[in-house]
Amino acid sequence: MARSQETFSKKEKEKKRRKKKQDKLLKREERKDKGSGSLDDMIAYVDENGQITDTPPDPTKKRKEVSAESIELGVPKREAEEEVGERTGKIDYFDHSKGYGFIKEIGSGESFFVHINGMEEDGLDIGDKVVFELEQGMKGLNAVGVKKA
Repeated sequence: MARSQETFSKKEKEKKRRKKKQDKLLKREERKDKGSGSLDDMIAYVDENGQITDTPPDPTKKRKEVSAESIELGVPKREAEEEVGERTGKIDYFDHSKGYGFIKEIGSGESFFVHINGMEEDGLDIGDKVVFELEQGMKGLNAVGVKKA
């Protein structure tokens, strides 16, 4: 007389399996109910702020016309910055072996790159007060015509 004994864990596994099957059937029924989806339910609109919404736009709100020429793709070109006059600053860092450094402008605190070729005087070092002009370089503004103030 072999009697099949079900252990607690077997009963729990069977319960979970039946529960999972029941949940799957319920989800299938819900999908069938929602599946009627008319075309109006599937359409999305873009409001005046560019946000996607399911409500159609308000016809009373006027749209402004945009000319194709006014649309800029990418980053707009920077206009040439005309810097008039000399600036004053202090040499913040300079490496003589590499031939470059940085000048911190007095007042604004902005730092500018300086190459040894942009220096008009020799012997300038960190902490020296200098007068310089700015010139557009490949990576930004560079200090040129650097001399002691």
